[in-house]
Amino acid sequence: MNSPGGSSRDTSVVVVVLETGEVYIVTSLSTRSDTQVVYIDPTTGLLCYLGKRGQDLFDSEEEALNYITNGSRFLCKSTTYARALLGYSVLGSFGLLLVATGLTISVPNLPGGGCICTVTESQWIKVQLQNPQPRGKGEIKNVHELAELDIDGKHYFCVTRDITRPFPSPMTLQHPDDEFVWNGWFSKPFKDIGLPEHCVILLQGFAECRDFRSTSQQSGRVALIARRSRLHPGTRYLARGINACSSTGNEVECEQLLWIPRRGGQDVPFASYIWRRGTIPIWWGAELKLASVEAEIYVSKQDPYRGSLQYYQRLSRRYGTRISESSELKQKKMPSVPIVCVNLLRYGEGKSESILVEHFNESLKYIRSTGKLPYTLLHLINYDWHSSVKLKGEQQTVVDLWKLLKAPTMGIGFCEGNYFPLKQKLKECKGSVVCNDDIEGGFCVKSLQNGVIRYNCADSLDRTNAASYFGALQVFVEQCRRLGISLDTDAIFGLSSTNRYAEFSNYVGNSNPLPPGWEERSDSVTGKPYYIDHNTRRTTWEHPCQANSQDKPWKRFDMTFDQFKSSTSLAPVNILADLFLLAGDIHATLYTGSKAMHSQILNIFNDDSGKLSKFSAAQNVKITLQRRYQNVIVDGSRQKQLEMFLGLRLFKHLPSIPIHPLKALSRPSGCFLKAVPSFFPTADAGSSLLSYKKKDLIWVCPPAADVVELFIYLGEPCHVCQILLTVSHGEEDSSYPATVDVRIGCSLDGLKLVLEGACIPQCSNGTNLLIPLTGKTDPDDIAVTGKGARLHAQESSYLPLLYDFEELEGELNFLNRIVALTFYPSIPGRPITLGEIEVLGVSLPWSGIFTNNKPGAEFIKLLQERSKKAENLPCDLDVKDSTNPFLSDSYNNAGASCNQNSLSLVESSAANNVFDFLTGDYVLPNQPEISNSGNSPLSSGVIDFFDNSVFENPFSAAPDVSTESHSLNIQEYDGTQLYINIFKSFYESNKGKKIDFEQSLKLEIGRLRLNLSAAQRDRALLSISTDPAKIDPNRLVDYSYLVRLCNYADSLALLGHSFLEDQINASIGLEQVDNTVIDFWNINELDEICFGGMCEVHFGTSDISSSRPSSGSSPVFLLCSQCERKACKYCCAGKGASLLLSNNYKDMKIYSSSSSQSGSNHGGQSEWLSHSTSTDGVICKECCSDVILHALYVDYVRVLNSLRRKNRADNAANEALGQVLGHELSRISNLQGIEIGKKQLKKLLNGAESLAEFPSASLLHTVETEVGSEPLLTLLSPLGLGEQHSYWRAPPGLSSAEFSIVLGSLSDVSGVAMIVSSCGYTSSDCPIVQIWASNTIHREERSFIGKWDVKSLLSSSPQLYGPEKSSSAGVIDIPRNMKFHFPNPIRCRIIWITLTIQKPGSNSIKFSEEFNLLSLDESSSTEIKPPGSMNMTNTKNSVIHAKRLIVFGKSLGKEMSQNASLQVPEMMRMKSLLDRGPQLGRFRIPVESERLMDNDLVLEQYLPSAVTGIAGFRLDAFSVIKPRVTHSPSSFDVDIWDSSTYLEDRFILPAVLYIQVFALQEPRNLVTVGVFRLPEVKPMTALYFDFPQPIEARIMIFKLFGDVTAFADDLSEQESSNVRNFPLALGLSLSNRIKLYYYAEPYELGKRASQFVI
Repeated sequence: MNSPGGSSRDTSVVVVVLETGEVYIVTSLSTRSDTQVVYIDPTTGLLCYLGKRGQDLFDSEEEALNYITNGSRFLCKSTTYARALLGYSVLGSFGLLLVATGLTISVPNLPGGGCICTVTESQWIKVQLQNPQPRGKGEIKNVHELAELDIDGKHYFCVTRDITRPFPSPMTLQHPDDEFVWNGWFSKPFKDIGLPEHCVILLQGFAECRDFRSTSQQSGRVALIARRSRLHPGTRYLARGINACSSTGNEVECEQLLWIPRRGGQDVPFASYIWRRGTIPIWWGAELKLASVEAEIYVSKQDPYRGSLQYYQRLSRRYGTRISESSELKQKKMPSVPIVCVNLLRYGEGKSESILVEHFNESLKYIRSTGKLPYTLLHLINYDWHSSVKLKGEQQTVVDLWKLLKAPTMGIGFCEGNYFPLKQKLKECKGSVVCNDDIEGGFCVKSLQNGVIRYNCADSLDRTNAASYFGALQVFVEQCRRLGISLDTDAIFGLSSTNRYAEFSNYVGNSNPLPPGWEERSDSVTGKPYYIDHNTRRTTWEHPCQANSQDKPWKRFDMTFDQFKSSTSLAPVNILADLFLLAGDIHATLYTGSKAMHSQILNIFNDDSGKLSKFSAAQNVKITLQRRYQNVIVDGSRQKQLEMFLGLRLFKHLPSIPIHPLKALSRPSGCFLKAVPSFFPTADAGSSLLSYKKKDLIWVCPPAADVVELFIYLGEPCHVCQILLTVSHGEEDSSYPATVDVRIGCSLDGLKLVLEGACIPQCSNGTNLLIPLTGKTDPDDIAVTGKGARLHAQESSYLPLLYDFEELEGELNFLNRIVALTFYPSIPGRPITLGEIEVLGVSLPWSGIFTNNKPGAEFIKLLQERSKKAENLPCDLDVKDSTNPFLSDSYNNAGASCNQNSLSLVESSAANNVFDFLTGDYVLPNQPEISNSGNSPLSSGVIDFFDNSVFENPFSAAPDVSTESHSLNIQEYDGTQLYINIFKSFYESNKGKKIDFEQSLKLEIGRLRLNLSAAQRDRALLSISTDPAKIDPNRLVDYSYLVRLCNYADSLALLGHSFLEDQINASIGLEQVDNTVIDFWNINELDEICFGGMCEVHFGTSDISSSRPSSGSSPVFLLCSQCERKACKYCCAGKGASLLLSNNYKDMKIYSSSSSQSGSNHGGQSEWLSHSTSTDGVICKECCSDVILHALYVDYVRVLNSLRRKNRADNAANEALGQVLGHELSRISNLQGIEIGKKQLKKLLNGAESLAEFPSASLLHTVETEVGSEPLLTLLSPLGLGEQHSYWRAPPGLSSAEFSIVLGSLSDVSGVAMIVSSCGYTSSDCPIVQIWASNTIHREERSFIGKWDVKSLLSSSPQLYGPEKSSSAGVIDIPRNMKFHFPNPIRCRIIWITLTIQKPGSNSIKFSEEFNLLSLDESSSTEIKPPGSMNMTNTKNSVIHAKRLIVFGKSLGKEMSQNASLQVPEMMRMKSLLDRGPQLGRFRIPVESERLMDNDLVLEQYLPSAVTGIAGFRLDAFSVIKPRVTHSPSSFDVDIWDSSTYLEDRFILPAVLYIQVFALQEPRNLVTVGVFRLPEVKPMTALYFDFPQPIEARIMIFKLFGDVTAFADDLSEQESSNVRNFPLALGLSLSNRIKLYYYAEPYELGKRASQFVI
């Protein structure tokens, strides 16, 4: 790729795979002068980049490669050289990196600079990850299929300017049109790490150019650029017509760009013409029949024109008069935008395509009748291309097409202008000016294209390509004329056009009438006509109407074919035809998998066109066969590839793969805070256990260690989600630990036990065990909920299929820094072996926050927006320290009465006090009725999913219902009391009967809207002597209905996400307006009933008179799409019901995303998931079954549960930011001060490095902090962050404070600097500073560095007195500080700093003699009074305080890391120890019979007789997955790929399985053997669990429990349906999965030993 803008280098990408398996991406962009190194985490696949010079930012590629390989290229396993990055994604156990290894500059030197490159060779690089999370076979298959996607020759890009819009684009490169960006999802990982420019913006289609010369030898260049829309991706029979994104299949925007190449610095004239091609924009499809040559075409019977209006709106917005900055183009009246549709289908009687022609006409009539396109002129031209060719021949077909296209083409015109390299010339521009930051100079556009011509046939392929060529050819000739490039053949002979046209009249005459006074006669000799002008008495050979015809615009539209051919230079014409031939093949290949057919007509101006026609006929037969094979066999796979590449339907194709992978925080900068005990002497103290490079390491601990305790310091603060252990042992697998305890905390003294006694099974060497973790759980919560008894006997029949009613909430903390692991041996007294240990979690984007780049800024903005929503809530309903995301804005109404007279809620009943579950308000029955949001009951208020002109979030709450406020002092009641009141209102309305199923769901909705946890709910119910289990929805319906309901709710979740994806994509190119009346669920208020009046449904009541009377305001009535009755809002089901019901219709399955191998299911029986989910508008509740209405309730509860988890994560993120930034998130306006701080720090350190800056550094212990002070961590925050006059201070009574700082890496420390600006010191609080250094947490091992008395330093430091010096801009050059230099650099990881002041009352200095030190005031004797009203001259208020603590020196490179290799003798001893085989072997115990119970979760094994010595059991790991999508999107989900904290639900509440083992002993004595927590491993991994001691049993019972409902079978393998026929995943069955074993010496079994080995 040529470097743009005259850059000295081309873009270079080097992908290096080391022998250790680590992968690095070394990128040197042509637009930058440095080189970046991106590291792919070998465990999670996450891209890692910090932008630190010398670590991942280098001056050259050579320097970067030397750093990666330590100067030795022999360490490289493979090296791939590429020329562009196209994308990357983490897909389970694989990371897929796509690079372009071959490029062709297909369009060089565009006007204004830049070039278009076509990808000619690409390579998918698979990065094998050691992620052990279970993946389904279907998922793995889909990943492999994605890696086979061929993009070579079909995709292109430009690295310097935007080419997603018509030329010239006013937008910059980084703001493309999303409709044409095909690697948006694939490039997102690079954007997330702050490198958005590293991945090129990839377009699909065709881009090439050709040079040509005019008849006068003037050169020109023509480029054909075809951009394929991504809004309806897919193959021929899977992507036809319009879809839910309001786009058509095979939709392509074509641009014919013509310019005159000039040397640098010269003006460049250009002309650009745009047209579209695509299938007919209505809902239609074709059913492929193997026995028939042609497919059967049919049109949807259910509203076939939905989405068509939005399609034309998108075209009108895009092709209306662009660039209207020029005053000459501004008009008082908005100009109309012509959209001319050229339909090339066969419409004769009996033709299969005639049905489409009829509907095409009807669709345009319908759209005109809506009046929603007032400034758009829609015109349809029907031209049966095949019939015309057959009846009239190719030449006349072309001429007739020109006649039809003349008027619209001339009316629409094309864009014409000049590029000026110097912006000064733009001042003289008389047209529109186009400039942006990507272009030097600018464009002066003299004329603009207004409108567009759109071509279509059935597939937008062969006929479309031919017709569009002949239409563009006329424009091409006119473009040449406008630019001064003559294509007239007269110029070749130096003849005038009059002579040439006179020659034409010998054969064809001239049909134009003569003007008055003229006469035509023929020469008697030659027969040549001549013309007599009787007005002037003159004679001429030239027809008077042909005068000056050479300069006449668009003159060739009126020519016959022979006239055109004879008068036009054909070389440029054939060059253009070659471009169209190539483009046609590309479009046909993308859509059908084969080249274009019937292309011989494009060579009609070629002298060899006859020979080509004969060859083309045979070629067409071959292509027909190829297309049929592709459509039947390959299309389904190709469709899936495209969807995955675009990031669509990932929840279907890759259901268990997370959108955001976790981060390995234990490396590379993590470390052990104390040495790991070792059987053999080693120098690294165990650090190799955290290194991926030591994957095969076996660490042997001494046998004297009863337990092994490890303290891991994480490289970055995070919320810890998982511990990943690599099993390492010798021949005896029992040397690996048996159990582990996990403690997590921000500091050593804040460690909290989060997991105790987690079982570690024995398994083969190198097995990866994943242990999911939750935060610290309140013991009181465990005691009160049913989960507290989960390890004891449970109801065997109870399964929480709907949702987890007893959800336990663990603490969320994004500042966790230390993980303590305590391993217990399998056999006490024997050496313990350890392998690699990794800590996985989610960290906040600290680097982006501190650099204020786009990811960090967006993160802050998102949290601020969510916080503002919570701040608007006037009533605190048991929220306390957290915000409540479930209370809508309608609480503002209630807030107005919060301070008014109270009304007892306890005494209220259902008759006079009810609760609004949508808003959280208490409302009364006499409130006003539903307000009218439309002009008439049946006007535009009717909701249709595909009749919305713009994107609306269907998951947002419906508009608030106007209510009459009543005086309620809600503040008198916390959320618990309000919940009790709701429960009592239900109980009273039931007259003492039990709460029914629907009421229990409404109670849960009320609980979640009050922001109560499950434990708080249970406490509230127990306080009124109510068993929480009695309102558990999972227990209130029979089992069969529960399974059916669960299936519907699961399907609704998937359909909801499909619908959201479609609506987000449909909003591209359209103005966004939200007109939502009915939301996705439409959960009604407690007391709400049918409105009555015009409502014809009256759901839930048979007595019309009981309906709510009219209150003066006109309600909104909607039309049910099923029964066509008018329904009020109460009687309407949510939009989700329409999604569920629409899947029963054949018409809704025109665009199925998967097909059978025969291809016969196109349009057949529906799947639960279609590629384009569609609905038919609103459906009344009477047309919905109870199970569908209940599914909406269940899904809504799941959504609210998820929102509560997200809110807890956001609160944790807010709290973490507050601890670091030093003030509330809402007060953060910008972080620009950090840039100033960086400059100050650079001057302060004078070349040294800052070694103790958050987030790489942290404090080992907490330090007591005064209330109101800045948080402790602000001492390590980047300089320039936070309020200028804020600082940290200790409580007044504290005379000594010790700060133990863990550095970011092992470093040579030169000293410590203490920033004291804004706080200052006085003689009464000058501290004594003492500093130690160490590498472990043991105090006795630290080394004393020195002691400094600040007061004694002042006499030699006059710069510490008086005001600080500022620069001319008013910014302090270097903040006031004190440096404590070490005598010699100290190599360490931990620095201990102690600040000590004299205790109050012990100061002997007189107050009158006190003086201020380090004052910021004008006088050094002026009293300092820092924020917080603390008088620093008063010894009674003297406190320890500081602004920043800075440790400086030099960090060590990775080449300085300690070597863990053993000496030869130790290696021999270690090998001897590890090769020692076990004395006892495992042997299988035969089982007489087995019995499965309770959905195969309970297994009974009957032994032949009472067997003794049963030592344990083997479990083959389950083949199941954990689906990512469990509910519909919430109102916060406005982007399908983004989230705030990247903390997914399954990491907040991980699903854990347990196996409980019982033994039935004689005589009928049931003994609990143990409970084993199962780690996550790859499917079918053999896990061996030893019992605490050998047992004797007649019957063994195994029970699988825990979060069994969170798992599912591989959904991507289910071809026909996504509905589960069983309540649980079949992969969880215990059938043939458990085997008992005992230990014995092999010789005891003799020759049969090998037969019983397990």
